[in-house]
Amino acid sequence: MAYAVPSGVQPISSPVWLWQFLKEELRPYPGRGALVTRMVGTATIVMIICMVFRIPYAAYAALYAVTLSRENSSETLKAAATVMVSDALAAAYVLAGAIFFVSDPTLRLFWVIATLFLTFYGLSALTNHAAISRFGYLLIVTIPLWDRHVPASERVEGTLWAFAALSLASIITALGELVYAEIVPRDDVLQSVNQRFGAVRELLECYSVGPTVDSKTQTQITRLALAGGSALRSNLQRSGYSPHYVEQMGAVVALAVRLLDIAANLMNLRFEPSDQDRARMHRAERNIAQIQTALLEDRIPSPIETLDAQSSVPLLREMEVTVALIPDVFSGSQSARAFAPEPVLADPPSSFLVTDALTNPKHILFGLRGCLAASLCYVIYNAKDWPGISTAITTCFFTALTTIGASHQKQILRISGAIIGSFVLGMGAQILILPYLDSIAGFTVLFLAVTILAAWIATSGPRLSYCGVQILIAFYLIHLTEFRMQTSLEPARDRVVGIFLGLFMMWLAFDQLWARPAVVEMKQTFIATLRSLAQFAREPVSNDVRVAAVRSYSLRETIGKNFDSVRGLADAVALEFGPSRNQDLAFRRRIREWQPELRTLFLMRIALWKYRVQLPGFELPEPVRMAQQQFDYQSGEMLDNMADRLEEKATFGKNGFEHSFEHLQETVWICCAEGPQNLVPPRLQTFLALSGNVASLTMSLSKSATVPGG
Repeated sequence: MAYAVPSGVQPISSPVWLWQFLKEELRPYPGRGALVTRMVGTATIVMIICMVFRIPYAAYAALYAVTLSRENSSETLKAAATVMVSDALAAAYVLAGAIFFVSDPTLRLFWVIATLFLTFYGLSALTNHAAISRFGYLLIVTIPLWDRHVPASERVEGTLWAFAALSLASIITALGELVYAEIVPRDDVLQSVNQRFGAVRELLECYSVGPTVDSKTQTQITRLALAGGSALRSNLQRSGYSPHYVEQMGAVVALAVRLLDIAANLMNLRFEPSDQDRARMHRAERNIAQIQTALLEDRIPSPIETLDAQSSVPLLREMEVTVALIPDVFSGSQSARAFAPEPVLADPPSSFLVTDALTNPKHILFGLRGCLAASLCYVIYNAKDWPGISTAITTCFFTALTTIGASHQKQILRISGAIIGSFVLGMGAQILILPYLDSIAGFTVLFLAVTILAAWIATSGPRLSYCGVQILIAFYLIHLTEFRMQTSLEPARDRVVGIFLGLFMMWLAFDQLWARPAVVEMKQTFIATLRSLAQFAREPVSNDVRVAAVRSYSLRETIGKNFDSVRGLADAVALEFGPSRNQDLAFRRRIREWQPELRTLFLMRIALWKYRVQLPGFELPEPVRMAQQQFDYQSGEMLDNMADRLEEKATFGKNGFEHSFEHLQETVWICCAEGPQNLVPPRLQTFLALSGNVASLTMSLSKSATVPGG
């Protein structure tokens, strides 16, 4: 069962890379269509009401409906109430500021700058992101209103209309979520569990009929395995289930994650299943299907008997045991409940600020950057007496909402979205479509088409989603600001100029001042991944299974996020230019080559962690367990040494890692070989195969861990 080291990522041409990138980001995924439907539906209803009843700030209300976070039905009303309270406080703050500062232009300027700083600082430093973002939303929307030379009564009325429009969007979005929950009842936890069961079934079905697994199934299993179960457990704790059912479903979630981990490792092992093995895989697939059906029909799954016969397929026995444990959860099996991690580490007390809000300078730096960009826009449009470009401040705020980290990749997304939304769709519709429309019905069709396109892009991954948001911003600000078909290009021109002014200022503040190259961020994030994986290799450090499980889940989540971050930063490096570009691209290629190997190592480490914790079906004799502990510690040291070399730190000589695996093999043979032929039991053969692959991958990564050009 030798492990084949992945060949890495080969250089590809830009058109091919772009096509693969778009294909990956825009492909459907479970729940995406329903999410886009809800986003488009609520935005359309808000638009029609605002246009029919001539409610000001229709553009911002429609954007509000699209960007409101989609919670499960039990959280929707709570989120809507939080938003409305935030809007009310923001309206009161604006009116109070007007009372004290509107009469003096100098004081007014300082009040605006201070308000902008506090708003952007709050986006980074406050724990309730939804509340501060909606608070800042209304502030940003109404700041240009109080610069207009109109009677004070009109400005007060406009502020109240802004509050009313945004509150209307909140109420409609909340009602839309509740109606959808009634029409299409959904259980987020159960759906996610079934998604994992379905992926394992697809893998077993592939193996039961042929020797290979299709790429779609491989990608899905790897993605779900790296995601872990943290989000599932969080949703379960926030659900309205009874404590007893939460305990039972917690065990089911843990077993589903464990089953997926086994499946992910099975794909990385070489084996030739016999006809008997294929029959067992087919039987396991049917058992999982029966469990899915029972859970969806709110029935207790029927007990499953495990076969005593061993298999030549690695981890198949462990998979069968895991599947058999799931029905036991509902019959009071204590062994299965042991997998359900109770919140042994108490959640930190709720706080208004994040833990490092007053000590970490990144929050102040983010506030200063956002304040600088928005303040420059504010000064420019007032100095030029050009109120039509006040959309620049709105653009700054929405840009900050979408991303805290800035890179050339984000610049391209911003500019591309602005061009598509303003010139292609916004002005293009003015010239080619609006002259032929004479009713709100026709405009609604146009609105639907644009919103569906942009919302689909906005629900992509973080590498593309902002482009969809920017398309919506540009299109809505052109066509939803007045209660008539906009045929003049002058207002559209002003709003487009404002959008690009805001984008330019955000580029200046976030990408040129206090910014670090993406290659530096990528290197540091990759090094952090290595150190986290080294720590994970040495887990558990506690003898308490529940404490060990919580630490494991936390590390898994951190490592998974780092993998995604490195991938995004690698895309950004390709868009950076300078004297070190060739060296940066060379290091980027190395990182992209290491990433698949490191992901595979991570998945195998997840399986070996189960042996370390001695979960049912993964028990080891005491001598083997001690030898594994030594092997794991030295494996972690190898990864730490690799990180040290990438940081150009001095490292010590060999730590005996190769000998530790040889010692592990000898220990297994001495204490566990049995029968006249002195053979190792198949379960321990699987353990040795996983450990051997970990050793091979770790040595391969360690030997190649040098800094290009260093």
